[in-house]
Amino acid sequence: MLSDLYPEERQEQIITLLERAGRVNVADLADRFDLSTVTIRSDLDLLAKQGLLVRTRGGAIRAHQSDLQLDFQIRRRLHPVQKRRIGAAAAAMVGDGESIVLDASTTALAIVEHIRDRRQITIITNGLLAAMALLEMPGLTVLMPGGFLYRDSASLVGRGNREFLKQFNFQKGFFGAKGFTLDEGLTDINSSEVAIKKELVARAKQVIAVIDNSKWGRVGFVSYATVDQIDTVITDDGAPADMVAGLRDAGVQVVIA
Repeated sequence: MLSDLYPEERQEQIITLLERAGRVNVADLADRFDLSTVTIRSDLDLLAKQGLLVRTRGGAIRAHQSDLQLDFQIRRRLHPVQKRRIGAAAAAMVGDGESIVLDASTTALAIVEHIRDRRQITIITNGLLAAMALLEMPGLTVLMPGGFLYRDSASLVGRGNREFLKQFNFQKGFFGAKGFTLDEGLTDINSSEVAIKKELVARAKQVIAVIDNSKWGRVGFVSYATVDQIDTVITDDGAPADMVAGLRDAGVQVVIA
């Protein structure tokens, strides 16, 4: 029952609803979780203090989209346990001396904290926060393609990176997505972000999708990697069993973290 959720779990679900709908209503949330409006208001007030939403009369709306840190912080808050497990499983696939790709997704960012002990790793990323986190880690070389700032994903994007990326080959590439289906593959919502993801997919010898269960069955605006381009999918135990089976039937390794 939803009323049995821990407060942290309930608040995570509220943020998920906000991400999808853009706004929430106190009365509707009280009905959904079978709780008092006082409890729901307390949840919303706490999330507002953390900068994860903006309180309104009778409910809340998403934090302002133009604020880079708030927008990225909201998405990092979604499914944190699953992302940590996925990040650890992905990092376990990275060996010393390898060159890897990390895209600008929050799930790929979760890999960073688990590769602190690696040595002589070369990482290319267009994610600003991933690059900043990597600054603290010795023994790593970080490359960033040029471009303009896409605030919603805290990333550098642009179509002038093809010649730059042609210089490099990467053993493994780790990619998040806004959605994943067997027909459309990995999808995202911004064409500029998709353009650089396609280039990075093309340069990686192994393409590894890192997607929590909320991404399965959803379709973003543009596809950037089809199922036959994907070698491995790392996900959590909430992924739909029928889609996991279909992916394995297609010859893709699926790791449940």
